[in-house]
Amino acid sequence: MATSETDLAAPVTAFLAAQGWTVRSEVKDCDVAAVRGDDLLVVELKRSINLALLVQAARRQRLTDTVYLAVPRPGSTWQWRRANRGVLHLLRRLELGLLFVTSGEVDVVLQPRPLARRRRPAARRAVLEEVGRRSADYNTAGSTRRKLMTAYREQALRIGCYLAVHGELSPKRLRELGTGEKTRAILYDNVYGWFRRVRTGVYRLSAHGRRDLDTFPELSARYRAEAAACSASQRRTIGISSLPRGRT
Repeated sequence: MATSETDLAAPVTAFLAAQGWTVRSEVKDCDVAAVRGDDLLVVELKRSINLALLVQAARRQRLTDTVYLAVPRPGSTWQWRRANRGVLHLLRRLELGLLFVTSGEVDVVLQPRPLARRRRPAARRAVLEEVGRRSADYNTAGSTRRKLMTAYREQALRIGCYLAVHGELSPKRLRELGTGEKTRAILYDNVYGWFRRVRTGVYRLSAHGRRDLDTFPELSARYRAEAAACSASQRRTIGISSLPRGRT
């Protein structure tokens, strides 16, 4: 197995020469430069794929579109591919080729082909909807090992707060109070175990739900206040409508 950059050079040179390329090493900062007719091919040698190698290869693309990275072949190519799908995707995006090299052979893993950058409309739409459905930015970018506030979790939390304030309610009543169109599905799926059905079509907040509401104190306080305001507003409306009307 090739263990250094110089160990990679001879197999790569032999591989290209066998295909009719005129190969020269260390040409104007290029590790390996190969010419065939009017075509120029450049190979950059490294012991592993890293940022420095990607920068180096991107600079070589100023000379030619045909730029390869050459690294030692891993023990298990299949396992390497599985663990480095993101790396392969990045190399495709950068339109770089990849060679795996041993002391006796060279495997072409990727060809440096132009990439048709296809968008994923469904994934894009999902990101836009998620941003739009979150009421504010409750997460810290880059944080790990903590629960993330998603749009789904926020709506479930809102429902939990309304149940905490109002007691047992139906999905229809909750929607009337303003908990959103997905209220019924969230109650039924009960992903976080926050809700308990007390009878057909009526739910209350579970003990687990009451504990978890305190995990998000800022948002819980906001939605509890919102729920209480709805209750007060409705009491005022009922009070006014129940007053006896004067005679006309």
